[in-house]
Order: sequence, then C-alpha cells, then structure tokens
Amino acid sequence: MDSDTPTTGEGPVANLAARRAAGQVRADPVQEKIVLRLQAVHDRLAALAHEQPAKAGFWARLGFGGGAKPPSGPHGLYIWGPVGRGKSMLMDLFFADAPVAKKRRVHFHEFMLEVQARLHKRREELAARGAPPEADTIVPIAREIAQETRLLCFDEFQVTNIADAMILGRLFETLFEEGVTVVATSNRAPDDLYKNGLQRDRFLPFVELLKRRLEILELGGGYDYRMDRMRELDVYLTPLGSWADKKLDEAFRALSGGLDGEPRVLRTQGRDVPVPRAAPGVAMADYMDWCARPMGAADFLCIADHFHTVILANTPKMGPDSRDKAARFVTMIDSFYERKVKFVCSAAAAPSKLYVEGDGAFEFQRTVSRLMEMQSPEYLALPHIEGDLAAT
Repeated sequence: MDSDTPTTGEGPVANLAARRAAGQVRADPVQEKIVLRLQAVHDRLAALAHEQPAKAGFWARLGFGGGAKPPSGPHGLYIWGPVGRGKSMLMDLFFADAPVAKKRRVHFHEFMLEVQARLHKRREELAARGAPPEADTIVPIAREIAQETRLLCFDEFQVTNIADAMILGRLFETLFEEGVTVVATSNRAPDDLYKNGLQRDRFLPFVELLKRRLEILELGGGYDYRMDRMRELDVYLTPLGSWADKKLDEAFRALSGGLDGEPRVLRTQGRDVPVPRAAPGVAMADYMDWCARPMGAADFLCIADHFHTVILANTPKMGPDSRDKAARFVTMIDSFYERKVKFVCSAAAAPSKLYVEGDGAFEFQRTVSRLMEMQSPEYLALPHIEGDLAAT
C-alpha cells in the first residue's frame, strides 16, 4: 500500500476502516462484502501460521528427500468486475497484513513471462546435460514456485496468448496440490478468460479448476472511483515543461492508488511491447518511447487491452520531418479510441496545432477530432473495451 495508507496489522477489514476514518475512501456496501471474504482468508492464514509444522520423516531427517511438505493454505478468491470499483485497493488492504512469510504480489502477465522463462531454462539445462526431455516440465516448475511462495496475489488476471493458455491447467493444478493460496483480481469473469482464443476448448478445464478451487466474487455496480478521480484531472496539458511533467506524475499516482509504477513488457505476435511505467490499469510513456519505435496497430491494441488509462508525456509539434512518428501517433490514438482507453497527455500545442504541415496533415484532422472528444466528460464516462484476446 502507499505510504500514506494506515495499516493496522489486523487484516483488511480493519485496514479499510482505517482508510475510511482517514477520509481516504467512502463507505461502499459492495466493497464491504468483498473485504469480509478477504478477512476470512486472512484469518485462516493466521491460524495456519500458529500451527506446529509437521515433522520431517525418517529419511528426510537423515538428509534424503525434501523434508516435510508445507501445510496446505486455505482456498483463495477470484475477484472480478469493471475498472474503477476498488479491486486493487482491496488487494492492497489484504496483502499488506497477510500473515505469511512467503508471499508475493505480482501482475499476472509478468508472472506468466517468468514461468515461460523458467520452462525454457529448465529444458536448456536438460539438453546441455544430454538428459532426455521431461514428459511434463510444468509440474517441477510449479513445485519450485510453491516452495518459494505460499500466498500468490495476482493483479489483472487475464490470458492473452496460446502459450500461457496451454500450460495454465497443469501449472495451477500443481500449485493447488502443493497448498498454495491464490487471490486474484480481474476485469473478466472466469468464463470470459481467453475469450475467442485459439484452441479455447483445451483451456476450459482450467476455468473449471478456478471455479472449484477459488471463491468467485463479483465486484460490480457500486461507485466508479476511477471516474471520480478522472473528473478531477486535466487530461490534455499544454505547453510542455516541468509543470506539465508534475501534473502527469500526479495523474499517474492518483489513478494507480499512489503506486510508483514499474517497467513492464507485454507480448503480442511474438514481439515485445515496452511500457516504461505501469501499474494496475494505468500505463505511462514518453512520446518517443512509442512513436519513435517501429510499432503498429497490434502493439497499441495490446497496450489498450491491458490498460484502461494511458498517460503520454512530451507530445511535440510534428511536421514534414516527423512523418513516421506522426503516423504512429495517429495509429496509437485510433487504437486507444477504439478500446475507449482514457488518454492523458502533455503536448507542445493544442490538438489542432500539433500537425499542420506534411504528408498526412489533412488526414490528421480526424485525430484532432478524436483528441478533442477524448477530453469530454461523455467519453471519459464510457467503459473500457477489452478486445477478445485471441492467441498470438
């Protein structure tokens, strides 16, 4: 949680009450129901922490084998609903005081990149030793993870490619067998994960596994806190300078719940898509980070599918010598507009003055119109549209 958030050491219910007492959040009956379920997981974890660990068997005491298996943790939660309802905040309240020594909170996409990297490394090591390929490399990797982490908290649980979709069943089946507790937040119901993805029929047993092993909770309706924060922001800042930089940083922190953010790499169609600064639902980059790179519509749609809000700094005036960058800027805005991404930016001039001379300047007028519309209260109130993420 951010440094200004009161923590009580007693779990999410007390932490939420402290936030309300500090005037940071309003009473919300939908959140109250969810936080009670999070508290139940917290209390079961606390009870488990006070149990005596099982003694190692005879051979383990002699130094053979892996010793006593850690006790199984309680079943976890899968909390889903639209953006802006407080899912990340509730995860903050739970994770801050979770009474588990080996706990980890991670963006789900980052976790799966790590898993794929571990699988690749293990296969390379086996090949280097001349050992035959394993029939199932996923199980030993999952057991390694279970030894390292007893509580896994996932932000933005979503499945975007076939490589992940095909291993999730065995991975999570083993994690659950090893007693790992999982708590996840997502914008999608379990039945909508990997929607329209290739070979989705092979993915469906994983959906059923989630529904058996996790309590599925919808955090819908209620109050849209993100929209409340958006109304307080200036979403198009000009001219450029330290004032605008400061405002963009404030916007990022306001929309991310006070997080600093960190670099993230997305993957689409076999390519890396860099996001210099990311937090759940919010991405930030400099104009040159994306518009000076060979990025296309698929890359920007990938960003749009992962983030409900994008913040872009230092958009310059463009001319004949920056035709390629201007074309990418147009593609970026079209992609974000299609997905109804909220766009906050700093720019050297008003939209109508950004690109007035050069190839494509006439066509740029549509981008001007979209930039103007994206500042309107009506656009800001539209729900974010996530694409149907087929395999890449």
